[in-house]
Amino acid sequence: MKQRYLPKVFMALIVISSLLFSFQSAFASTPKIEDEALGRTLARQAVKDNKRWSTIDHSKIDALNKDFKTGEEITKACISCHSEAATQFHKTIHWTWLASGDKKDIRYGKAGYSVNNFCISGNAMEDKGCLSCHTSWNKKGVEGDVNCLKCHNDSGFNFNEALGDIKAFLEDGDPDTNEIATDLQQEVKEAVSQVTFPTRKNCGDCHFKGGGGDGVKHGDLDTSLTKPNRMLDVHMGTDGKNFTCTRCHTTVDHHIAGRIYTNPAVETRKSLIEDDLAPKITCVSCHSDEPHKNDSKMNDHTNVVSCQACHIPEYARVNPTMMWWDWTKAGKMKNGKPYIEKGPFGKPVYKSIKGEFKWEKNVKPEYFWSNGSQTSTTINDVIDPAKVVKVSHPVGDKNDPESRIFPFKIHRGKQPYDKVNKKLLAPMLSGEKGYWETFDMNKAIEHGNKTLGIPYSGEFDYVETTYAFPITHMVAPKENALNCNQCHIRKNSRLANITGLYMPGRDKSSLMDTIGWLSVFGALAGVLLHGIGRFFTRNGKEE
Repeated sequence: MKQRYLPKVFMALIVISSLLFSFQSAFASTPKIEDEALGRTLARQAVKDNKRWSTIDHSKIDALNKDFKTGEEITKACISCHSEAATQFHKTIHWTWLASGDKKDIRYGKAGYSVNNFCISGNAMEDKGCLSCHTSWNKKGVEGDVNCLKCHNDSGFNFNEALGDIKAFLEDGDPDTNEIATDLQQEVKEAVSQVTFPTRKNCGDCHFKGGGGDGVKHGDLDTSLTKPNRMLDVHMGTDGKNFTCTRCHTTVDHHIAGRIYTNPAVETRKSLIEDDLAPKITCVSCHSDEPHKNDSKMNDHTNVVSCQACHIPEYARVNPTMMWWDWTKAGKMKNGKPYIEKGPFGKPVYKSIKGEFKWEKNVKPEYFWSNGSQTSTTINDVIDPAKVVKVSHPVGDKNDPESRIFPFKIHRGKQPYDKVNKKLLAPMLSGEKGYWETFDMNKAIEHGNKTLGIPYSGEFDYVETTYAFPITHMVAPKENALNCNQCHIRKNSRLANITGLYMPGRDKSSLMDTIGWLSVFGALAGVLLHGIGRFFTRNGKEE
């Protein structure tokens, strides 16, 4: 090629290269589906058709088109078609309130030896105040019949109250009250036929208000999730995917997927690609363990950091959650009567029947290694009252392949323990012998421990305790997820208490710093030497 054509060829190559770069940029600005983060693509496929459909209209079922006098009669009508439902449900923790665990001689569960540091114990279902959340009729516990409508009716109708009124009106014998009873019967009949899959409200009637009130227990579960927007939860938002709880908490024979005391929700994380019948209880189920774009550094974190750690930067973002409950302050009176004192957020900061509380909003989680299991200190376990007792705490460490860094709400408080036997105690709260009636903690403990068959020395004091709740709801939009420097930073790192590993940006290592600076100076020296070499060797070559 003649030398006079070289400049033109060179310019043509520059123009072609520029055009190719422009085309690449243009296509990159509108990502194709294959350029999307894998996790988003897989999740979209998993929920492609989320519409509910049914082959039955319950208002046309003869068994439901009758007058009902009791809740048990309604249950009988339900199982006349759903013959195995009650039998299945009787085997679930939602009915028994009992669970197996890591200790064979311990009965876990609200009907067992498990305790917490808010309302303390269910006293083997003897505390009737707790039974408002049991799936039986009229707080009868396992002695009663299953109330199917507790989970499978979205009418909002109070069946227990209506059936009680009907009974009273019919027994009255007055024609006017009999007419009212007839009208109520019609309302019951209409409400009974409104059968549905469990809604967020059905689940939330118990789980949003556990521990005695809205947001007391779980920092990421409260009534704000009944009708949340996408900013509060990208999955449950009514302006987003509008998931119900059972979309992730899938069910087999009425057993609902999820962690149960010491038992993790799943033993191993599997995506639906690996196993199309895998439970959908983990993020990995729908999003895989490489949810980000192929070239994303964030995919290198998923074997160490849970999705929740980054995507739930704060919990209790709408309603406050209780963070402290001190039973030592309970029992104070004003003018000889129990009282309630309210504080920030319009929430009680003191109740004579319960003690002192502290509430918070927009709370940053605390982070721990977790493999999905948790320890559970029961009233049959010996404690050290000189230390803060961990009633529930995550299990895991950096050497466990199933462990990830996970966010938690840590509820703190003070509760009674046996000074002689060195065990936590289970005072009865409601009822004639309960603390809320007698304001005598010693007698309440005697009665409560007796229901569980646990000896009580007669001497009690109070011990400080913690209870860990995994934070896994209230998933924020991706633009609100944590950024790198909220963890990889020397001061105020979110993961300041995660020790035993080197974290770039957070930790200082003389060896690593030396290697890093040697690499930098080595690279600069290489570039400099290469440039000098090119400069001195260019003479004598053709231009």
